[in-house]
Amino acid sequence: MGVYLFLYAPLLAVLVQSFNAARFGTEWVGFTTHWYRQLLHNQPALQAVLNTLILASVSTLIATFLGTSLAYGLTRWRFPGRDWIERSLSVPVFVPDILLAVGLLLAVATAQELGLGLEPGMPAMIVGHVTFQIPFVAIVVRARLAGLDPTLEEAARDLGATSWQTFRHVTLPLLSPAVAAAALLAFTLSLDDFVVSFFTTGPGATTLPILIHASVKRGLSPEIHALSSLLILAALVLTLALTALYRKPPIPS
Repeated sequence: MGVYLFLYAPLLAVLVQSFNAARFGTEWVGFTTHWYRQLLHNQPALQAVLNTLILASVSTLIATFLGTSLAYGLTRWRFPGRDWIERSLSVPVFVPDILLAVGLLLAVATAQELGLGLEPGMPAMIVGHVTFQIPFVAIVVRARLAGLDPTLEEAARDLGATSWQTFRHVTLPLLSPAVAAAALLAFTLSLDDFVVSFFTTGPGATTLPILIHASVKRGLSPEIHALSSLLILAALVLTLALTALYRKPPIPS
């Protein structure tokens, strides 16, 4: 119980303060939902929400496709460099975010010098998020692939199915819970990422974590508490959905 209190007490404090009628300070003066209503008229906050959802959705779609393809290729195919890719797959997971962000910043600067058209802003942020999302997607999907019975695919081929038909009608349905779980994990990681977004952002590409960071430097306000509470709630819902999907056993068709 003490461990849970230590972990979640700060989050609970933010949630409680979002309903505190006090404009300044942390003293409780009464219950109110005014700060949540105030957010509906906060144009910078609404734009940050839109940017965050666009960034998370686009990067998740790209990372899910690439990560699933990578996991399938590593599990089912043999090719030169396969062992090296397998060993290096988990490296981005353990590399500190700040190192990845600095590397991405240098990559964007190099792309600008070469005239590749990659400017700081939403495109660079999408590339950055896809970079750290792919390993998580590949690891989750590959774990599921390792547990699939290869004789199911062999049986489909023996019955005359092509490689695409086997993948479409046998492998993909069995993989769908893991793919969905990996996509939710990637979306959650993108939703609350700050470091990579901060180093690759540009004009008009402010996300919620960046907005909260900038607002905190000017002093905490009840609206920031409300915004943070909504972000915590979104992350909690996605995490619970991720857990439910990943634990649900697939039903062979």
